[in-house]
Amino acid sequence: MPMALAPCWVARPRGWRDNIDMNDKSIESSLSEKRSFPPPAGFAHGASPGSHELHRLHERAAHDPEGFWAEQAHTSLVWHKPFTRTLDESEAPNYRWFTDGQLNASYNCLDVHLAARRNHTALIFEAENGTVRRLTYGQLHAEVCKLGNALRALGVKSGDRVVIYMPLVPEAIVAMQACARIGAIHSVVFGGFSALSMRDRIEDAEARFVITADGGHRGGKVVELKAATDKALAEGGATIEIVIVLRPPGLAVPMRAGRYLWWHELPAGERVECHGSSACLQT
Repeated sequence: MPMALAPCWVARPRGWRDNIDMNDKSIESSLSEKRSFPPPAGFAHGASPGSHELHRLHERAAHDPEGFWAEQAHTSLVWHKPFTRTLDESEAPNYRWFTDGQLNASYNCLDVHLAARRNHTALIFEAENGTVRRLTYGQLHAEVCKLGNALRALGVKSGDRVVIYMPLVPEAIVAMQACARIGAIHSVVFGGFSALSMRDRIEDAEARFVITADGGHRGGKVVELKAATDKALAEGGATIEIVIVLRPPGLAVPMRAGRYLWWHELPAGERVECHGSSACLQT
């Protein structure tokens, strides 16, 4: 399970700089950290892989990197079309791995967990106001499938580019997973970027669709993402056909009929199954 590491703050007494001679060559760089902070014994005992297994994996990878990664790919991922070639060195120094294999990234993130972990928590989200949302693997899978079906109904095909310009909400992950599931290529544009930056990314990718929101909360303020999207498309982005808009803050925003669609009104129906495209990731 992924772990979030908290930042480390180092307190120093007032005036600590006053006694430093900046010409002193013996000053120790703070970038050369040699201290060690071992974890509690109980935590280390339950870690996976353990220290001995980790050492074995390191040795295996160093001795035979191609064989090691072939083994990891076979045992850790589900392939729609198993690969027969591990490493393609024909265009070295540009290397490609598993070139004749095909898998679906969303399937490997979600579906593989449904049998044993359908009701286990997959995602915990805490908003700026302290509101907490939890989605199980089953719930997240259903939301991804519904959006994937809606995107397909709107004409999104494998290989199409979809720009995702979202706030920090679970639906951003749903959008990325849905694109991956149906084989669309998603380009995530940070919600703090300007309309100009978004326009450039739309045009570079020749994207056909945008998934955004009316706004998002950041630093106690509401960032108006829909307004930035409108400005980006007013100055370019002619390839965009449809803009899907999530409504977390509930801002009053203009919606041009035919081009703008509310997320909650998408034509997903009651379908909660969306068979993944094996073209999602062709290595």
